[in-house]
Amino acid sequence: MVLARLLPRDERFFEYFRKDVDNALEVAQSLRDLLENYTDVERKARRVRDLEHQGDEITHQIFDALNRTFVTPLDREDITELAGRLDDFVDAIEEAVRRIRLYRIDEPTEYARVLSRIISDQASLFACSVPLLEHKKKWDQLLHCTIDINRLENEADEVLGRALAEMFDGAEDVRGVIKGIRWGEIYQHLEDATDRAEDVANTLERIVVKNA
Repeated sequence: MVLARLLPRDERFFEYFRKDVDNALEVAQSLRDLLENYTDVERKARRVRDLEHQGDEITHQIFDALNRTFVTPLDREDITELAGRLDDFVDAIEEAVRRIRLYRIDEPTEYARVLSRIISDQASLFACSVPLLEHKKKWDQLLHCTIDINRLENEADEVLGRALAEMFDGAEDVRGVIKGIRWGEIYQHLEDATDRAEDVANTLERIVVKNA
């Protein structure tokens, strides 16, 4: 017991994760703003890119703290996995935004807007649930959030299916086909973000089950 008290400790992991989910929420909200208020696309895309870099820095801080710390509040592999899953979520959003800018999309589709709302709602649930890891008495509330995240991912699957089914509607020439293909890629990256959100939820559930 005396030795454990002398070993390097770092109780800031929960603080890092709060920063991480707040950043992820801002990325998701920026995506939603881009698609629902489709103006100043270059500036908004740069904002998402900058936030993605900011998320990378937070992830680096988490891994650096792991390397310096012997006693951690959660298992090291759980900290590593949760940080990686959150990073994957942000990366998927950034890639969708990059394609939107690269392809010079004239106007977002309603399917893209719906997917952005789902992603934003999932990120809001992150921001509410991840901080609850620090409070074991609130883990039931955390699990309810993960259920909602998974439900939203199922909704995104349905939206993607409808979007892909209509992807080439009205495509009467090569340009129309290319436009459909490009939207197919964007839809897939948006749906990938909802999958990565589900990965975060599943990681949270495993942490709770392991430590309950």
